[in-house]
Amino acid sequence: MARVAVAMSGGVDSSVAAALMAEAGHDVVGFTMNLWPDWVPPADDGPGCCGLGAIDDARAVARTLGIRHYVLNLRDVFERAVIREFAGEYARGRTPNPCIACNRAIKFALLLDKIRALGMERLATGHYARVEPAPGGGVRLLRAVDRRKDQSYVLAGVPPAQLAQVVFPVGAYTKPEIRAIARRYGLGVAEKPDSQEICFVPGGDHGAVVARYAPQAVRPGPIYDGEGRQVGAHHGVARYTVGQRRGLGAAGGRPRYVVAIDTERNALRVGDGAALRCQELIAADANWIAVTGLREELAVTARIRHGGTDVPAVIEPAAGNRVRVRFLEPPRAAAPGQAIAFYQGDVVVGGAVIDEVRSGDAHAVDR
Repeated sequence: MARVAVAMSGGVDSSVAAALMAEAGHDVVGFTMNLWPDWVPPADDGPGCCGLGAIDDARAVARTLGIRHYVLNLRDVFERAVIREFAGEYARGRTPNPCIACNRAIKFALLLDKIRALGMERLATGHYARVEPAPGGGVRLLRAVDRRKDQSYVLAGVPPAQLAQVVFPVGAYTKPEIRAIARRYGLGVAEKPDSQEICFVPGGDHGAVVARYAPQAVRPGPIYDGEGRQVGAHHGVARYTVGQRRGLGAAGGRPRYVVAIDTERNALRVGDGAALRCQELIAADANWIAVTGLREELAVTARIRHGGTDVPAVIEPAAGNRVRVRFLEPPRAAAPGQAIAFYQGDVVVGGAVIDEVRSGDAHAVDR
């Protein structure tokens, strides 16, 4: 049996991951990452994955399971690699996913390095996904059995070399089954609700976080329509995302949505729903898992946001070591900065970050 480190967030999924690893006979040690910024009110524990209450929950689960448990203070690196990057991306008019940044910089990089240095052989987490040996060698990443909870989208950027060192024990179960296992073990988190918010964004106000690091991105400015007419005013470009309708206050009888963010002019451009349909896009920072690289056209399905639906697409190499994605069924509201994951059935082909978008509006090209 192996020495397995479990990233314990204090939630039911990672707690059951620890229980399953211990039940399988492994030497299990729990690690909870203290990522909670000092400027977030300590009383705002909630159901989140990084609050002070989460540390207490993880510690209690470890006691119940009879495993060792340690807390790692990673606040400084989390602030640099995730929070500041999050604010910087919004300030550049992009739409980042901080969970993906955390996976890339913290969970499957820094944490993995730390537990290996301590002599641990594998890292287990509570992600809903599956990793298994690939037919030709190496590993492949697959969707979870529970499609409603599947988190393969946020894992598509994890390099294969790191995936080879991790285990996703809950990926073979449905959420109700995970809660049932937690009750069987007598874990106090069995009924704990899932976290719905970004751990460092109290109340869901991401604009307040951006204002702390990039105040220039929350200055008021104009809203223009597709013909260049000013139709309203915004409260700071960082407070908006492509596809947003609420809070625009733009004049006009028909519904209007944010279709482009112009940070140079501190302006938003709005249009109708048709302008949000993405015909094709260019993605960068590709991470290939099921293939060694992209050398020719490949038919896939693609997902542009967690919880979204897959749409058929064709991907092909593009200049600058990027990927061109042509959609056969154009998705709505693709935005620079978002991650995109590519699938063939349950297998994750790879992932990338959206860099340029060509929507139904010929003018809507973002860089």
